[in-house]
Amino acid sequence: MSIVRLLLRNPLNLLLLAMPLVIVAEAAHWSGGLVFALAGLGIVPLAKLLGDATEALASHTGPRIGGLLNATMGNAAELIIAIMAVRAGLLDLVKASITGSILANLLLIMGGSLLVGGLRHGVQQFDRSHAGLAASQMALAVIALTLPTLFAQAIEPDHHAVELLSDSVALIMLITYGLFVLHTLRDSANHTAAPLPDAHDGPHWPVRTALIVLVVSTVALAWLSEVLVGAVEETVAILGLSEFFIGIILIPIVGNAAEHFVAITAAANNRMELSMSVSLSSSMQIALLVAPLLVFGSLFFGPTQLDLVFNTFEIVALVGATLITALIALDGESNWVEGGQLLAVYVITAMAFFFLPA
Repeated sequence: MSIVRLLLRNPLNLLLLAMPLVIVAEAAHWSGGLVFALAGLGIVPLAKLLGDATEALASHTGPRIGGLLNATMGNAAELIIAIMAVRAGLLDLVKASITGSILANLLLIMGGSLLVGGLRHGVQQFDRSHAGLAASQMALAVIALTLPTLFAQAIEPDHHAVELLSDSVALIMLITYGLFVLHTLRDSANHTAAPLPDAHDGPHWPVRTALIVLVVSTVALAWLSEVLVGAVEETVAILGLSEFFIGIILIPIVGNAAEHFVAITAAANNRMELSMSVSLSSSMQIALLVAPLLVFGSLFFGPTQLDLVFNTFEIVALVGATLITALIALDGESNWVEGGQLLAVYVITAMAFFFLPA
């Protein structure tokens, strides 16, 4: 099956025509609102293609490696966006996007997946031991992100000490994430997965086709996300939104479009282990990989070093999201009510961030 025929099978892929229009819009200096709309339209089919390719690969490699692969590729957009913001010196926006991405994965994406999967299949099962390990990793990540904030509040202003602690925490977080990836790969190699239920509902692509679609769609998605976020401030300025709200809510929703499609599609196909793996792996990668890389990267290409000091409300939201996610994940079962609960927490948190003074 050629990739061109593969794209033409889904009418949603016609929205890919928005990509050349984005190029024209940027070259002709069209309004930021129009660029924002075109880039958003282009992201929709790319996220769907990324989800289909990941599901196809997961059928060959197993749900854990498939979920880890998708989270790696899906977070490329967030990493690129954050790097550009660091280079521009928008460190508060970067830190807000880190927090917002974790919250979006744990509450919005997982909540939507549990809701859709539960409404379609009732109670769904997944690997409790793997979910428990992922939940413990997230607890570690939240503790690591909390300590520099508490340290900064407990001492007199000492930026050098805060930066040194942030660097140390970032290094330990990178090592911890590396150990988790090693464990996941070794466990997957020793684990003979049973046939996944309803696997016939997912795409049946050769590995080569799936890899090509995955790589191309990820590169294009990262570029469009960069364009879209570049037009966000101009688009929402007339709405009176704060930069903090843009970073913690709008940018993560855009950047996590790929994971959202993948996780919900997997849950709808009764592949809840893949869906949970996508949400949890992406959250861990943001906290334990992307954030530390940005801390060290700011030493080389940022005008100011990025630290890991967040505001108190961000920390409270992270702790609450991690706690409720762990309670839901540890029993190895999910239903649509739990999905609704996660979505409710996300909406409440977003409303609080909206009214939080800039």
